[in-house]
Amino acid sequence: MNQQITFRPLTDGKGSSLLSASPVPDLVAAGYTDTEYAASGLARRLVGDADTPPAEFTTRLVVRRPADAAAFNGCAVVEWLNVSSGSDAAPEYSYLAAELVRAGYAWVGVSAQYVGVEGGTGSVGVATGEPQSLAAKDPDRYAGLHHPGDAYCYDIFRSIGLAVRGDHSGESPTPDHPLAGLTVGSVLAVGESQSAMALTTYVNAVAGDGDFDGFLIHSRAAAGLPAGEVGTGIDVSTVFSGEPTTIRTDLDAPVLVVQTETDVLTNFRYHLVRQPDTGRLRVWEIAGTSHADLHQIGDFEEFLGCPDPVNRGQQRFVLRAGLRHLRAWAGGGNPPPAADPLRLRGVTTPEPEFEVDDIGNVLGGVRTPCVDAPTQVLSGVVSEPISRLCLLFGSTHPVPEHLLAERYGTRDEYEKHYRDAADAAIAAGFVLVEDRDELIADANPESVPE
Repeated sequence: MNQQITFRPLTDGKGSSLLSASPVPDLVAAGYTDTEYAASGLARRLVGDADTPPAEFTTRLVVRRPADAAAFNGCAVVEWLNVSSGSDAAPEYSYLAAELVRAGYAWVGVSAQYVGVEGGTGSVGVATGEPQSLAAKDPDRYAGLHHPGDAYCYDIFRSIGLAVRGDHSGESPTPDHPLAGLTVGSVLAVGESQSAMALTTYVNAVAGDGDFDGFLIHSRAAAGLPAGEVGTGIDVSTVFSGEPTTIRTDLDAPVLVVQTETDVLTNFRYHLVRQPDTGRLRVWEIAGTSHADLHQIGDFEEFLGCPDPVNRGQQRFVLRAGLRHLRAWAGGGNPPPAADPLRLRGVTTPEPEFEVDDIGNVLGGVRTPCVDAPTQVLSGVVSEPISRLCLLFGSTHPVPEHLLAERYGTRDEYEKHYRDAADAAIAAGFVLVEDRDELIADANPESVPE
């Protein structure tokens, strides 16, 4: 049974922005609007104790959409906002923003979890002071928000997905509908890290009945997020000792899983649930990447306090290509290209290791120029992380100049190798041709001695 959702624009007060540490497109210049909404309804418990009574909720949405309906490509991307810091963040928007805006998507960020609305301590050690709800941060804007607990988070997200698609009776959405004036043809669900763990549980236990047309699950752990309880948030730390679970493959909606080195090993343990591609499942493991990276932290890298520079891999390019493939796939087109997994040695041992090349970068997986024409050793596994954040952000180490001189000879030759690797990634379908200039600008010719 579909629940009726009502929407109300949130315009008073200053609001609580979903900031990105790295540059994202100027929405005004791109002809986009950026608006917050309250979304209210009645949620049921869909995972766990079915006897739990329904509960009312009023949560927050952040909606970024073309102002001109003619610029809309017909696809809405709904992100399960991430609460690992103790408040809502939109890591997937940061990775995908360039593709979202240039291709005319609508994006809806959903405060699906208790901590995003009511506040919490977070799980990565960055929250400071007492937890604050959105209402406490800005009562003029958020005073009416209420989350009944993560026992209901899966139905809250599902209800928003159904509502974003619009009224199935054929009637036009009301003027307060976040996508009023747009004709929505498909709705994709996306989420990174804790949100990917939530989507893992959602796909396996909830998905279906016209809610989402496709799923992008980015950086999941071996286990899914637990069922959740009434009146409180989920303790994500329990996931890392939870029962490993694969992704179901009997859905009509396709699923693209994108994993980094950190996710495959470390306590994320994804290597335990590797599964073959099917007609409705693709898995990409990206070489030279970590769970979070420089693109996520930008100029704030030094505040992490990690002993080594954080990972400078190129997963943002792969994710943009993944979104485009997923949209086409969900619309009846070809599936994304298949990719080899990252290569492991000691797969049957409790702690396998990656196989690496002569430079030290991982073999196999989705390849990008930073690992096929390398000047750095890019890792998603930190041997002795000093904090949870440093584990998540991986590391980058320079390759000694004499090894670069032996490999490339000259800077011109390095740049030729890099361009060839970029073109190979584009030809393979793991990078979009529109990103070629940005990808080429990511090269490091200055690392190669004259």
